[in-house]
Amino acid sequence: MGEGLAVLAGSRNTVRTMATRDIYESGFDEDVRTESSANQCPECDGRVTTNAVETVCEDCGLVIDEQRIDHGPEWRAYDDEERERTGAPLTAARHDRGLSTEIGRGTDAKGNEISGQKRRRLARMRREQTRGRWRSKAERNLAHGLGEVRRLASALELSDSVRDQACQLFRSAQNEDLLRGRSIEAIAAASVYGACRCNGLSRLVDDVSEMARVAESRVTNAYKTLNEELGLPAEPVSPSMFVPRLASDLECPDEIRQRARTLAEQAEERGVTTGVHPAGFAAACLYKAGRKEGRWLTQSEAADVANASKATVRAHRDTLEEQVA
Repeated sequence: MGEGLAVLAGSRNTVRTMATRDIYESGFDEDVRTESSANQCPECDGRVTTNAVETVCEDCGLVIDEQRIDHGPEWRAYDDEERERTGAPLTAARHDRGLSTEIGRGTDAKGNEISGQKRRRLARMRREQTRGRWRSKAERNLAHGLGEVRRLASALELSDSVRDQACQLFRSAQNEDLLRGRSIEAIAAASVYGACRCNGLSRLVDDVSEMARVAESRVTNAYKTLNEELGLPAEPVSPSMFVPRLASDLECPDEIRQRARTLAEQAEERGVTTGVHPAGFAAACLYKAGRKEGRWLTQSEAADVANASKATVRAHRDTLEEQVA
């Protein structure tokens, strides 16, 4: 009994291997349905047919193989010379992944003026599309929040990858029902700040809240909620990350920037930067490096670009003189 089952299983595997080999040799380049009487279904020995999408058995419906590669062109041609692309790629920065339809106004696809009757008809179509654009309030809130994320990312001059990560973070916050009791603007600003922290960018809550439409305290509370509920892999912000940015704002030469970065790294190695204001400590490093290089950089200038007080810069300068040679 066991030997018979083994022989039967071996014969089925042999038939399946032969059928698969014949299917691959036949190819999938034709869109018309073709029949092959030499191949049989490995389950019921029925007739197998192959088209441009899949290979199936007509008797039992078994799908033997699938063709997942689309060999068609990704462009479309309206004439022999002009070719047009099929549209922009999918993006996480839009609530509908960038698949929404935009109805034009005064011209057609060729740039020609349209008649008044067509303009009135397009106006009615735009009005109806606006009314039926949102399937739910959640989708409307998502569109508003992603628009706020794009605005903040543009104001802070962030890259597209960081912007998309912030948009995905806002989607996750909405899916976890973290928007309840909080403003959309606060969650959007917290998503941007969280994406910056996860990528190790030198951005503070002050920088994001300055561009946001809510108070800094609400942005801070929203970020704490995102960090606790979603478990963000946020990296700690170090003063050495702020040195190049502050040096660029102060128009410092390369010698001062390199010396200030060395001071900041030495302070981090000795553990004296724990719990300090990173931008303020970086400003103190630039101030001390500028004094050693002979540039009379004032404490007020360093404190202004770091969004800190002069007392903070002086305190960190004293720490550098005591702990770092």
